[in-house]
Amino acid sequence: MDFVRLDRADNVVTATRPLEGGVAIESTKTRALIPSGHKVAVVDIASGTPVRKYAQLIGYASTDIAAGDHVHTHNVEFRNTDMAYEFSTDLRPVTPTSGDTFMGYRRENGRVGTRNYIAIVTSVNCSATAARMIADHFTPDVLADYPNVDGVAAFVHGTGCGMADNGDGFEALQRVMWGYAKHPNHAGVLMVGLGCEMNQIDWLLEAYGLKQGPLFHTMNIQNVAGLRRTVELGIKKVAAMLPLANLATRTECPASELMVALQCGGSDAWSGVTANPALGYACDLLAAQGGTGVLAETPEIYGAEHLLTRRAIDRSTGDKLIGLIDWWQDYTTRNNGSMDNNPSPGNKKGGLTTILEKSLGAAAKGGTSPLMGVYKYAEPVTARGFTFMDSPGYDPASVTGQIASGCNLVCFTTGRGSAFGSKPAPTIKVATNSEMAKRMSEDMDVDAGTILTQGVSVEEKGREIYEMFLSVASGEVSKSEAQGLGDYEFVPWQIGAVM
Repeated sequence: MDFVRLDRADNVVTATRPLEGGVAIESTKTRALIPSGHKVAVVDIASGTPVRKYAQLIGYASTDIAAGDHVHTHNVEFRNTDMAYEFSTDLRPVTPTSGDTFMGYRRENGRVGTRNYIAIVTSVNCSATAARMIADHFTPDVLADYPNVDGVAAFVHGTGCGMADNGDGFEALQRVMWGYAKHPNHAGVLMVGLGCEMNQIDWLLEAYGLKQGPLFHTMNIQNVAGLRRTVELGIKKVAAMLPLANLATRTECPASELMVALQCGGSDAWSGVTANPALGYACDLLAAQGGTGVLAETPEIYGAEHLLTRRAIDRSTGDKLIGLIDWWQDYTTRNNGSMDNNPSPGNKKGGLTTILEKSLGAAAKGGTSPLMGVYKYAEPVTARGFTFMDSPGYDPASVTGQIASGCNLVCFTTGRGSAFGSKPAPTIKVATNSEMAKRMSEDMDVDAGTILTQGVSVEEKGREIYEMFLSVASGEVSKSEAQGLGDYEFVPWQIGAVM
């Protein structure tokens, strides 16, 4: 097949291969070269009228577009949306199922981890080097005596001071630190600060009721008296945790204990056709088991949020989502930006024209289950089923928030290609097209391009992704893990002024 029409209401179709001029497309012919993944008008579209894909608005013709023309950034413009929202009008009941299990680490507080790390969490950039030096000491040779410990990971960042001690930015950073300190994929935690930073460790302990013990320690460089002594003491503290962490063993746990971050990056025109709907089906399977899927990247649901409010379990949940959209519109305006600054150049090369088109495809990762809760960035997700967490579209910052919110697994779809990975929650990567899946075979865990090339159904591919959730959660190494990714992808969202 040369093209795909996604809905009868669409006035464009998508080329499945490069098409020369003169190729028959329904009742018209292409008028110029159409790159693979790009759109072709199937009817005349007058200047100023809507361009539709997925039976939804993706932009407006900026000039007259003739049937057979290439439809992209040169003749389509973005306009801010003015949606008429409906609430809870598309609630599809989830039929509960049970019985699926994975081999996880059951913690004393009842939560379940998919990995067993010792974490070194920094309060400020000034303690980043110390944390890295401590973690670097624990090489595979050193850890060989502790086979149940997946590693010692340092979570360092570029902020923590030069910021207000209240407000969105400070609160978000504290939630990230708390989320990583209490994450079920961590058997032990060492928090390292400088001592004089704005983001004080003691404030975090007090605010969140964190108590020090054999598997939770804190220290700062100024009190310990310098970098060298801090590193030496940190190594001793982690070394004392290792035998305790190694006592943890995997036991059979229900799939309801999985919380999966639903993520995409390097998207292309096929993201919303293959990988994202398949991940959405996997999310529905997980929700039916009582598990949780967490969608994020608020700027990348802009223009599709009306579809999610229809699935909101109640009006309050829908209003929370609209509130996030309103905040982002104000935020981008104040910073002389636009919600259409996304898609990126790579997205556009892959056939995505506006943020509206990208968002409609991105929202498909959430499946069809009811939207059970909407959360702040890095806020603990307590609802079961399909949920949403506020975050930027920047993948490392978004995933950092999702992991802090409690996600013990990440599933990341990509069309252009991505080398993303994460700790302590492992990342599964799903390719939207088979060509890229083959080219980046060392990075891709699942090829969803077979939906187009081999006629595999979205449901079949979604089931494959869901089964991989269970396998990787049980200890199977994902391809990003095998390559050692995750040590530099911890990026807390920095909101507000740097002073």
